This record gives sequence, C-alpha cells and structure tokens, in this order.
Amino acid sequence: MAKKPARGLGRGLSALMADVAPEEPTVEGVPAARKPDQLVPIERIVPNPDQPRRTFTTADLDDLAASIKEKGIIQPLILRKKAKTDTTFEIVAGERRWRAAQMAQLHEVPALVRDYTDTEALEIAIIENIQRADLNAVEEAAGYRELMDRFGHTQEKMAEALGKSRSHIANMLRLLNLPADVQELLRDGKLSAGHARALVTAEDPSGLARTVVAKGLSVRDVERLAKRPDTGDKPKRAPTPSRKDADTVALEGDLSAAMGFKVAIDHKPGRGTGAVTIRYETLEELDDICRKLGA
Repeated sequence: MAKKPARGLGRGLSALMADVAPEEPTVEGVPAARKPDQLVPIERIVPNPDQPRRTFTTADLDDLAASIKEKGIIQPLILRKKAKTDTTFEIVAGERRWRAAQMAQLHEVPALVRDYTDTEALEIAIIENIQRADLNAVEEAAGYRELMDRFGHTQEKMAEALGKSRSHIANMLRLLNLPADVQELLRDGKLSAGHARALVTAEDPSGLARTVVAKGLSVRDVERLAKRPDTGDKPKRAPTPSRKDADTVALEGDLSAAMGFKVAIDHKPGRGTGAVTIRYETLEELDDICRKLGA
C-alpha cells in the first residue's frame, strides 16, 4: 500500500510559532514589549468560536487584569479580519488578555493582524495554549495529540518548534492512555504528572490512583507499587530475583527517550551478557528505527 504523504501547511509550524513565541528578555531580564501592527478598539474584537480552551478562571483573570492596569499589555493579541470588508476582528491568540483588558477598562489593545486561514487560526490557538497557558498535564497532552492528528506534525517537529524535548512530548502523550477517571484526577490536581506517568504501566491504574489519593503516596511509592500485580490489601509479594535493578530501569528510560521507541534491557547478572529489545508497532516505525541505527 502506498504510504500517505505527510500533510504540510504552507507556512509550517516554525513559521506559525513566530507569532506566538514568548518575547525575548532584555539585558535587565525584563521582557521587551513587542511592537504591534496597530491598536484595535476592544469592542471591535470578538472571540474565536473554535477556541480550544473554554475555561477562564476568575482568579487568573483578576491577576492578569491587575498586571495590565500597572504595566499594560506586553504581548499583542493576534487577530484576523472576519471578512475582507468587515471592520470586526476575530481573536486567533490572546483571548485571556482580551478578557482581562476589558476588566482593566482599556478601550483599545495592541494587536498583530494576520491573514490566517481557518485551519491555521485553529493551529495557532492550540500552540498558544501549550506555550502560554498554565495547562494541566492532560490538556497539554491533548494539545500535542491534536497537533499530530489534525495537522500531521511529528513529535520531532513539535519538540524543535515548541522548545520541548522529544522525550517530554512522548511521555505526555502516554498520559492519554490512562483511564478517564485517572485523567480526571490529574485535571483536578489530585495527581501530579509524575504520579500519572508511573500509573501508565500499572495493571490497575484506576485502583492504584484511588490508593494514591487516599494515602497521599509519593511518586516513588507509585513506581514501586506499579511493578507489583497486587496493589490492594493483599499480602505483598516478595521481590523476585529477575526484577530489574534501578540502574537498568533508568538506562531503559534513557534509551527509550533517545530512540523514541520502547527499549527493554535483559541483563544477566554476574554473566555480563544480555539483550536489548526495541519494540515497534508498524512497518513505518521499523523503517524509522533502521534509519536511526543506520545513521
């Protein structure tokens, strides 16, 4: 079967990132205000109905409004015209700043006006949420997944453009494999991202997650319990001689992050021999492994 060509936008992810990347700090360490294209009356701006983020907390907006009253809007909003002949602008990125500016009783806001398509506008909105907003781990992972599924971006390209490591993005995406109830605990802040990453490998992540919340277990506790088949009130099984030591597990994690694939090490203690196994799910992934090993 012919391989489906990768989708690519005309501008590309890096080009789109140029408009939403955080401002560079000055020598004094204070962010330099970015020069806007124009000042736009606040009543001529409308929110994007496809904005991926729907929740704006009052406390967050109050803090931002107070900052705007004191220092103004440092980073301009990104807007696009709703129609060529229209005088109304739609928000592409910066809805939080727009809402807070209204609370601060500003009459106009600095803006960069761009000619984005509907697809590019949605893509920018997702990127802006990942880069700027205080997202929980599930929201961040969902943003990465949407960039991959809807726009064809690879983990490598996202890591390069967003300033994240490939292993960070891969680890975040794994959180989406957790059951819905565990993801909800993560959204509510009852579990940390470290807890959730350890739960991914557990036989009963939901049951173990409830135990973590009830007993206030540490991430290290969860990592230890996730390796055991029994996580309830049953007697704990004694460690078996075949259990991997911490150094081997850490090395597996480093190799998996570097390769982008699950790597297992089967080391024979005292014999100095063993095997390294790289797992793949598709022929395309096998091709990727061959290219990396060949390089």
